[in-house]
Amino acid sequence: MSEFSKKTEQELQKLLTEKRAALQEFRFNASGSKSRNVKEGRNLRRDIARILTELNK
Repeated sequence: MSEFSKKTEQELQKLLTEKRAALQEFRFNASGSKSRNVKEGRNLRRDIARILTELNK
């Protein structure tokens, strides 16, 4: 979590939108074909949760 705690609120907001877009793209691609990296979705969700935790502090 140290990588997120060093960022400003604006950087965290930008990163959050990027991660959410990546998760949406991952879900869209996974429904159409076999997923290459099945852990990617879980890692994206965890990163989103970590960012939201930092924003709510």
